[in-house]
Amino acid sequence: MEDILINWSPQETRVAVVENGAVQELHVERTLERGLVGNVYLGKVVRVLPGMQSAFIDIGLERAAFLHVADLHSASQFGHGRHQSADAPPTPIERLVFEGQPLTVQVIKDPIGTKGARLSSQISVAGRMLVFLPQDEHIGISQKIGSPEAREALRARVQVLVGSREQGGGGGFILRTNAEDASDEELAADIAYLRKTWHQIRDKALTTPSASLLHQDLSLVERVLRDLTTERTGHIRIDSRMQYDVLREFGETFMPAATAKLAHYSGERPIFDLCNVDAEIARALVRKVDLKSGGSLVFDQTEAMTTVDVNTGGFVGAKNFDDTIFKTNLEAAGSIARQLRLRNLGGIIIVDFIDMTREEHKTAVLAEFKKQLGKDRTKVTVGGFTQLGLVEMTRKRTRESLSRMLCEPCPTCEGRGQVKTARSVCYDILREARQFSPREFRVVAAANVVEMMLDEESAHLAGLSDFIGKPISLTAEPANQTEHYDIILL
Repeated sequence: MEDILINWSPQETRVAVVENGAVQELHVERTLERGLVGNVYLGKVVRVLPGMQSAFIDIGLERAAFLHVADLHSASQFGHGRHQSADAPPTPIERLVFEGQPLTVQVIKDPIGTKGARLSSQISVAGRMLVFLPQDEHIGISQKIGSPEAREALRARVQVLVGSREQGGGGGFILRTNAEDASDEELAADIAYLRKTWHQIRDKALTTPSASLLHQDLSLVERVLRDLTTERTGHIRIDSRMQYDVLREFGETFMPAATAKLAHYSGERPIFDLCNVDAEIARALVRKVDLKSGGSLVFDQTEAMTTVDVNTGGFVGAKNFDDTIFKTNLEAAGSIARQLRLRNLGGIIIVDFIDMTREEHKTAVLAEFKKQLGKDRTKVTVGGFTQLGLVEMTRKRTRESLSRMLCEPCPTCEGRGQVKTARSVCYDILREARQFSPREFRVVAAANVVEMMLDEESAHLAGLSDFIGKPISLTAEPANQTEHYDIILL
C-alpha cells in the first residue's frame, strides 16, 4: 500500500507518494508558474485579419490571443482540416467569424514575449486515460498502444461504453497510452467525468460574460484524485483545511470512490517531516546516491539522455567477487527504478550495471529491474543487456525533471560542472595582452588569479611586460569568479 502526502501553501503545492516509508514520487506545482494551456475561455472576437487568415480574440488577458483559421472547428466543417476535399477551396476566415462574436476557445500555446496566447476552437478535455472531443464522433487510439489488433479491440470496448447520441452518449475520444490495461469500470468512470466536465463548461458559457474563464485544467491537488489515486492507495493526507474541503467537494462530484481515502492532517509536525520528504528531495538533487550495501549510483542528466553508473563502493559482504557484484546490482535495480520516479527522469536512459560474467545473474538483475519499473505510472520500455553490458531504456517525459524544476545552471560554470583553473586564466590573460599596444595595461581579475600572477607566474608577467615595453598593473576584484577578468587599456 502507498500513502499520498499533500503539503499546500499559497505559492506552492508539493505532493509525495510514499510506500513502506520511502518516497517514490514527488510532484511540485507553483502558483506563478501554472501555464494557460488547456484552459477554456468564452472569448470575444475583437479583430479579423483576412490577409493573415486569423483573428484576435479577447479572453481577458493582458494581450489579445491569436486564432488561425486552421484552428477553427467550423473551418474543418466548411473546408479545412481532415474534412476538406482536395479540390475544395478553403473557406476564408471572414466568412466564419465576425467582430464582436462570442466564441468558446481553448489555449494551445502560452503567451511568449510580446506574442499573445494561441487558441483553438476545437475543444478537448483531458482525463486520466481518455481525452474527450465533444465536437467529434471518432474514437482514436494512441499508436503506442500494442498491436493493430489490440487497438481495434480496445476501440470496440470504448465504442460500447461511449454509446450513441441517441442513447445519451456520443462525442469523440482519444485513448491515452495508460488506458491500455484499464478495466471497463475505469474507462466508464473516466468517460463520465469528462462528459460531466464538458456539460459544466457548456452551461457556464451560457451564463457568463465574454472574456471569462470557463474551465481551467485541474490543479495538482485535484490531479491527485484523478491521476495518482489507485486501488493501492491507502490514505491521502493534506495539511490545509481549506484545500481539504475543496478536494472533498471535487471528489464527491467526480470521484466518490477516491474521496473516502481523503483525510485532513492537523498534526504539529510539518506533514513532510513524517517520512523525511525534504531530506529525500535534497538527496534527489545530487549526482551520487549511496546504497545500503555500500555501493553507489551516479546520475548524469544531459540534453540527449540520462546515464546511471553503478559502483560497488565498499560492499564486500558476499563470499566471492561475483556474488558481491550480483548483490550490488540487485539492490541497484530497485533503487534506480525508484530514483527515476522520484527525480522524474525521462527520455533515453542508459544504465551501466557492474559487469557480470554469469548469464543467470544478468537474467535475474534484468528481471528485478523490470519488476521494479512495473510500479511506474509513466510508460517505460526496457531492452536487454547490450554487447557492452549496458541496459537501454526509455521513460516517457511527462513534465520537467525535479532538478530542472527546482534548480538552475550554476552561474559560475554555466552548467558545465567545472571551471578553468587559476593558472589557465593567467595564461589566457598573458596571451590576450600581447594583442594590444596601449600606454599601460590594467588587469582586473579574481583574487586567486591575481595572487598566482604575482607569485608563481610573476616571471612570465615580468617577461611579458619587458616584451611589450609597457607597465602592467593588477587589481583583485573579490566579486569576480575565477574565469572572469577584464583587461583595461589606458
